[in-house]
Amino acid sequence: MAISKRNLPLAIVTGAGIGIGEATALTLGKLGYRVIVTDILDKEGKAVARKINRSGAADFYHMDVSDTDNVNSVVAEVEKKYRKPFEVIINNAGIAKTMPLKGMKDKDWDWIHEVDLKGMMRLCRAAAPKMRKAKKGSIVCLSSIAGYTVGWDKHIPYSAAKAGIAGFTKALAVELAADKIRVNGIAPGLIWTAQALDPVHSMGPKMLKAAASGVPLKRIGTAQDIADTISFLISDKASYITGQIITVDGGLTGAL
Repeated sequence: MAISKRNLPLAIVTGAGIGIGEATALTLGKLGYRVIVTDILDKEGKAVARKINRSGAADFYHMDVSDTDNVNSVVAEVEKKYRKPFEVIINNAGIAKTMPLKGMKDKDWDWIHEVDLKGMMRLCRAAAPKMRKAKKGSIVCLSSIAGYTVGWDKHIPYSAAKAGIAGFTKALAVELAADKIRVNGIAPGLIWTAQALDPVHSMGPKMLKAAASGVPLKRIGTAQDIADTISFLISDKASYITGQIITVDGGLTGAL
């Protein structure tokens, strides 16, 4: 008997309009989740939801993870609409910008941390209560090798936030373990995304290509590489894995 689309398990992906978030949302749709696609990029997010709905199920919600009221509202609306908690949370939304310490303002630091680190707390805080009652679920947080194993020149706020995500992930995993909710993180290395190709916010295409020579697997990773790792971490095959940060970098940090 076919499962009604309304009865599909719920998964929410932040920053799902482009890059890793888009690849992850599309992959979860193929795995049989109703995907709650969220982003501040309405056009891109709606397009991803439409792609999923061709053969699966998805809804788009405008969600700014730096806005507590917005996050709480989206979570409450989805839980009420489908009368169930989320089974999967993918904390992917993030921003970066090249900014050296000299001339850095408090607002520069706060802007990165409000989105990259505090945004994850907001979503987990809003969704965790009903997940805990259901006694099941999986949460994946996107960190980075830039915050977990290596430093990234002129990206102090970003690197610090990503390091914070690793700590947040491990602490939350311990807190939610008794309720059968697993929490893991992923630290991507060099990945082909629009953000990575933007020299204002990241490395830019020339630097990214040059850096590929230092990757033992001799290629830059793809958004799908990360989405596939997420698929494993939320699956029953990873049922004994929690509180871990999985590095996906083609061996880059291992060769340093």
